[in-house]
Amino acid sequence: MQVEEKGLTVETADKIGTFVKERGPPWELLSKFKQEGSQFLENKGSLVALKELEVLFKALGESKCIDKVIFDLSLARGLDYYTGVIFEAVFKGATQVGSIAAGGRYDNLIGMFGTKQVPAVGVSLGIERVFTIMEQLQKDCNQAIRATETQILVAVLVDDLSLAAKIVSELWSVRLKAEFMVNKRVMKHIERAKSSRIPWMVIVGERELNDGIVKLKDVEASKEEEIPRDRLVEELQRRLSGMSA
Repeated sequence: MQVEEKGLTVETADKIGTFVKERGPPWELLSKFKQEGSQFLENKGSLVALKELEVLFKALGESKCIDKVIFDLSLARGLDYYTGVIFEAVFKGATQVGSIAAGGRYDNLIGMFGTKQVPAVGVSLGIERVFTIMEQLQKDCNQAIRATETQILVAVLVDDLSLAAKIVSELWSVRLKAEFMVNKRVMKHIERAKSSRIPWMVIVGERELNDGIVKLKDVEASKEEEIPRDRLVEELQRRLSGMSA
């Protein structure tokens, strides 16, 4: 049916069938197609394509990335507005999800929606596939996937928004990633830290305020200790620098 729709003879379709089996290193295949007797030298369109591919492969060589490229004649895109080279990007790793990006050259598409023709090259990214790969890489490294970059949850157990803002601003001033929450129920704070995988908590309630201290909690180890309020920033900097090292 496809052959009939395109107006191709069976003979032509069979020839195309032999071409699409070609796949390999760019320069190796290009050299083969330019050899004397090659059917690619018998057609004006294919001669132009070979010259354009030579320009592309030279540029890829100068960019030191041609070793990452495979020339594949079986590659096809489902849309018919492409007028030149088409490409797909795949991830070479244990997680196989198919292509993660694809696109190509189109000379006439923009002109269909405007007043003049604007040759262009476009690419689309499969963001869900990229996320799948990232998640698997994290699991392979035994690293927990965190929903936030927050390092410290300032848990204020008294109804004092200004106190929470003051403490968190001190942490922000030394570039520590912190957020605050005001709630009298300590378990609400702990649930928030665990669900978002925030590693440290600073807990401040009535007793801590009266005694001039704060509680520092290691969420994963479920350990906490009391430290002087005026040493909070210094202590968190020390512990978080140890984690990054």
